[in-house]
Amino acid sequence: MRFTSLSIRNFRNISSADVDINAEDIVLTGINGQGKTNFLEALYLLCYGSSFRTNHIKECIKHGSSGFMLSAISENNGLNERISISFSDNKRKIMIDGKEITDRRSLIYSFPCIVFSHDDILFVKGEPEHRRKFFDQMMSLYSPLFFDSLRSYRAILMQRNAAIKQGNKEIISLYNKRLSIYGLELMKERAEAVYGFNSIFPELFKRISSTEMDITVKYQPSWQGMETSDEISLYLEANVDRDIVLSTTTSGPHRDRFTVMCGDIPFSSVGSTGQIRLASILFRIAEAAYFSEKTGNRPMILIDDVLLELDSAKRGLVLESLPEYSQAFYTFLPNESYFSDKKENSLTYTVSEGAFL
Repeated sequence: MRFTSLSIRNFRNISSADVDINAEDIVLTGINGQGKTNFLEALYLLCYGSSFRTNHIKECIKHGSSGFMLSAISENNGLNERISISFSDNKRKIMIDGKEITDRRSLIYSFPCIVFSHDDILFVKGEPEHRRKFFDQMMSLYSPLFFDSLRSYRAILMQRNAAIKQGNKEIISLYNKRLSIYGLELMKERAEAVYGFNSIFPELFKRISSTEMDITVKYQPSWQGMETSDEISLYLEANVDRDIVLSTTTSGPHRDRFTVMCGDIPFSSVGSTGQIRLASILFRIAEAAYFSEKTGNRPMILIDDVLLELDSAKRGLVLESLPEYSQAFYTFLPNESYFSDKKENSLTYTVSEGAFL
């Protein structure tokens, strides 16, 4: 699958743009603040229905406008589809070939996309929720069952927390069994995903960093050692008074920890800034490789200026290590090129004040 054209209206600093993107590799060059990242954000929205930069997509509306419109033509095995996303009057509308889509999962599994951004460094040195988010996104991309279990768990968790705030132990007990069933599924799938991720990431890091540092991800479930939903239900019941005092569910997959380790030591405490930045980029490469391994499909990748802090040798190694992809978009500063040879099936645009030349 690839996009062959993209139309943007009143999105960030882009008033109006119709861009041919019918190529395997599309390069956007220009100084900062001209619209390169906004272009990638528009593509991501078309793949996910949400932004990788903000939780409030109304912030994407161009200043002075009442809404935005994005549309693209995708091609897959000779068949074309038109996808569009509009946002106005605080309402998002997603259309595929004229049919309104009410569930974002229709996008996620039709247009698998992985974005490399500067904020990815938080996966390595940020708070635990950033790594939970990374693995939840990675797993949701290839597993509809995990995606559904995560949604169900979050919905029940919200209901249980509401009951906790009311101090209603009877209602809390009703939620314990359901929370334990979905939570146990998440724990099992997360453990499997971390095992698979660790089959790819450590050797990738050693090769590109030119070190023997053994970097892995350690998964520490909140319900450590509990293997049945009955065990978990009893644990929740035994700790309900603590939950009521703290006004929240104090254990469960929403409290799981994923720690990046260097041997037996947290990597964030021993890795240099450059090594941590490299690891964050390789997290995404490992994600793309694992996605392809699990599905047999190739994702679209969006690479947003993340190579700037690497030396030229590592930049080349990173690009050479990308797994097969359906289409790739890169943003570079002027006069920078990280490709050893000119890409045959490629397009290059200079971006200036929201225009693509």
